[in-house]
Amino acid sequence: MTAVGIDAVEIWTGKLKLDLPETVAPIKDKDPDYYTKGLGLYASSFPDAHEDIVTMGANAAYRLMERKGLTPDDIGRIDVATESAFDNSKPVSTYIAGCLEQVYDEDFHHANKGERKFACIAGTQSLDDAYNWIKAGRNRGRSALVVATDTALYARGDPGEATQGAGAVAMLISEDPSIVELSTEQGYGSADETDFLKPNQQFPSVDGKRSMQVYLARMREALEDFENAGGETHPDDYVFGPYHTPFPGMVRKAGLFAFRHTIRDTDIEDELAAKIGRQPREDEYDDREAYEEAIRAYMDDLKSTEQYREWYANTIEPTLGISREVGNWYTGSVHIARASALQYAVENDMGMVGKKLLVGSYGSGAQAEIHAETVQDGWDEEITQLSIDEQIRNRHNLTYEEYELVHDRHNHDKRVELDDFTEPENEFVFTGRGEMDERTYEYVE
Repeated sequence: MTAVGIDAVEIWTGKLKLDLPETVAPIKDKDPDYYTKGLGLYASSFPDAHEDIVTMGANAAYRLMERKGLTPDDIGRIDVATESAFDNSKPVSTYIAGCLEQVYDEDFHHANKGERKFACIAGTQSLDDAYNWIKAGRNRGRSALVVATDTALYARGDPGEATQGAGAVAMLISEDPSIVELSTEQGYGSADETDFLKPNQQFPSVDGKRSMQVYLARMREALEDFENAGGETHPDDYVFGPYHTPFPGMVRKAGLFAFRHTIRDTDIEDELAAKIGRQPREDEYDDREAYEEAIRAYMDDLKSTEQYREWYANTIEPTLGISREVGNWYTGSVHIARASALQYAVENDMGMVGKKLLVGSYGSGAQAEIHAETVQDGWDEEITQLSIDEQIRNRHNLTYEEYELVHDRHNHDKRVELDDFTEPENEFVFTGRGEMDERTYEYVE
């Protein structure tokens, strides 16, 4: 059976930087450790005045196509995942295709285009759509272009403001991929929730405590469903665990949960039993409340063990490197976690071909998906060509006053004019609005 998966990836971060411990902490009268140790964040990325979800997505896609020597004729579908859309009818994929058609002789008139919405999980759902399209034999030898692009802004003063970020991830989904093959087995956990939503508004309404609970509950259901589908889960089976990362501090909780679940009835649980006992089993307790209290106590002991700390340092920590510097990218967050892990593998000369990743995606509202990815021959050649570290270093460092102007600039209700902080070069830029209030773009050399 032909492998289908991610053949190439490109990343475009917003060109502006907000330093959280140095710039934001003094203004908010916060200890810098609140950001760096609590949330696990050092900085956020923001779009410059000439940037938005279209330009970031188009720039990532164009870099990918140019590096791979592709033309529009090679692309049979363009799927864009975003929860930052500015039109309730016209999909962002049409804007991105229009940008790309400015720099290619061919067009995308025979490519299927769409926009996926299910909060942050939409990026992974778009991968699934492309995978199924190819597996169904509808691609006619062509590949799919999947773009996850978001500007994750919160209202000023909202607790979520510290986790903001902006950027795009473009992925080429093909047969015989060079980076990872996607597993047939998938697991889902889904329920009607109101932990995070945007009812006809740009900035989210969030129940932070509830959102954390829902995230963990849906991830647990998805992991159980993945196992039911035939996916084995022992900690030794997966070299990295890229998770949805709204902020790295949230992944600490997900990582502890995942480790507890995957060591159940294994040699690792047996080894730990002498130190912290065996995991509580629900049938040992008279009611659910007593069982959950016992689980919490067990996990408190588990997180201090050498086995867990070593697993987390090797399997989870390498996925967080990019996120710490750019903040939450909504639909792109799990995909920069994968890229971060593979960059770490390159830097540490790790032999990865045939090794597996256990990928955990999540979207509020709410749904989680667990699937496996097998690293392919050629992965390192693709990953070494990423320029995200250089982009991060070259961002314009905002003052807090400049940040407030940038926030207003990208507030859909304000339409504030603002000069660019950086000089556009070899990139698509936002140029204004047309007669029907549509956004207009051009390529600047």
